[in-house]
Amino acid sequence: MNMKVKIGGVELKNPVMTASGTFGSGAEYSEFVDLNKLGAVVTKGVADVPWPGNPTPRIAEIHSGMMNAIGLQNPGVEVFCKRDIPYLQQFDTKVIVNVCGHAPEEYLAVVERLAQEPVDMLEINISCPNVNANFLAFGQDPKHVEELTAQIKKIAKQPVIMKLTPNVTDIAEIAKAAEAGGADAVSLINTLTGMKIDVNRRTFALANKTGGVSGPCIKPIAVRMVYQTAQAVKIPVIGMGGIQNAEDALEFILAGASAVAVGTANFINPYATLEIIGGIREYMEKNQIEDIYQLIGAVK
Repeated sequence: MNMKVKIGGVELKNPVMTASGTFGSGAEYSEFVDLNKLGAVVTKGVADVPWPGNPTPRIAEIHSGMMNAIGLQNPGVEVFCKRDIPYLQQFDTKVIVNVCGHAPEEYLAVVERLAQEPVDMLEINISCPNVNANFLAFGQDPKHVEELTAQIKKIAKQPVIMKLTPNVTDIAEIAKAAEAGGADAVSLINTLTGMKIDVNRRTFALANKTGGVSGPCIKPIAVRMVYQTAQAVKIPVIGMGGIQNAEDALEFILAGASAVAVGTANFINPYATLEIIGGIREYMEKNQIEDIYQLIGAVK
């Protein structure tokens, strides 16, 4: 039975990876999860210099999910290369580095720095606020998406995944722009923008006022967007958004995702990724499916 999938020429042993920002760089979960068993580990966002992140409080629980306004706090690419890459090298899994920036030159600096490092793919977080466009996210304008993708592809030594924001009118249009810019794959969805107000304190639950909504409550939206995107582009699609179990993961795969990423579920159940891999295997055995590719995009 084959559970291997190929994304941008890189073969994963199974289609299950971690979602950026929910798994650190793997060390935090290593006592629960054998990283060797994952299709890939996707790191937390890495910038060209350390980012302090947003003021607290920056996490809030909501019905069937959570909100965060961490602000992509990270120690910067130099610390990441010295500390996290050697740690991940110990494991037989693919390493995908999530890259963030406030301006094109910041993204390009990280991509250039990672060119000589032993990482397998880059995932470019284009939900970051663009300082040159009144802090609108890079990923909200197809023209910017195509331009930034093309600039990154020129210097990247690894395959490039563009991570799409759902906070747009037409996600398929954005995915097509990434494909036109030369992206090897797209991943979606990033968090949806939301707000929570504490009625007793009569103030915002997050210091940032708004935050990214994730968890089971966003899954139907994510499945719909993955389906639309898979119909619109020829490059592989990585699906995520509220995946808690194997059935959730299979919904994304049937909608057209070649791989899936598990995020918020890790906070509730640190074993989630391994349970999902096992559940997909059981589903394939039970339904006599020899190859995962028989399931990818099977629902038309």
